[in-house]
Amino acid sequence: MALSAETKSKLEGITTATLTTVLLKKGLRNVWMRGAVPFTPAAQGKRLVGEAFTLRFIPAREDLATPESWSSPKSTRAAIEAMPEGAIVVADAMGVKDAGIFGDILCARLHKKNVTALVTDGAVRDVAGVNGTGLPVWCAGGAAPPSVAGLTFVNWQEPVGCGGVAVFPGDVIVADPDGAVVIPADLVEAVTEMAVEQERLEGWIMKQVEAGQALPGLYPANAENKARYEADKAAGRI
Repeated sequence: MALSAETKSKLEGITTATLTTVLLKKGLRNVWMRGAVPFTPAAQGKRLVGEAFTLRFIPAREDLATPESWSSPKSTRAAIEAMPEGAIVVADAMGVKDAGIFGDILCARLHKKNVTALVTDGAVRDVAGVNGTGLPVWCAGGAAPPSVAGLTFVNWQEPVGCGGVAVFPGDVIVADPDGAVVIPADLVEAVTEMAVEQERLEGWIMKQVEAGQALPGLYPANAENKARYEADKAAGRI
């Protein structure tokens, strides 16, 4: 199911911290991608939402991981041309940090195609140039060697494991200062509604804390405080 504009707008107001809590309540513990942190200036302080467009790398094999492979029909260059506007690229780089999967030219093309962001457990190269492209990137750092020094690109738009998390094409990615979280496509609507309510409740709890209320019975809320919350909500005070 495509991500609707309404749901996307709601998710843009929900922290990844809240989403991990809601997903935990739905039974999903492993949704936060390890190693993917805000890296470029365009990613700092932002919260971005989009459907996952996946890329998969495997360990480098000398007969396949060559500079000549960049001209292959199955290459990162070809994958970029298949990316739709608004997608968040999720690249499974196996956590390899000593080879940059994308550099400034590829990131510039992503930005020109109006891709929302790049999220990877790997590294990027040409860091100064990548920073200058305006592309928001969540990654594990920078590295001078090219991708083929450590990785072989194999395909796009298939299930991947990024930062130890399973991501399928079309899943929804939310990335913010705390990192990047995946919401399975078939849970997006339910998780979004639960998360909106969770954010509202936590906002109310924060006001009670600021007013001097102690945490036991407030966070998490017991029956009495839940009733107070519901009364304030019904009265339009929150």
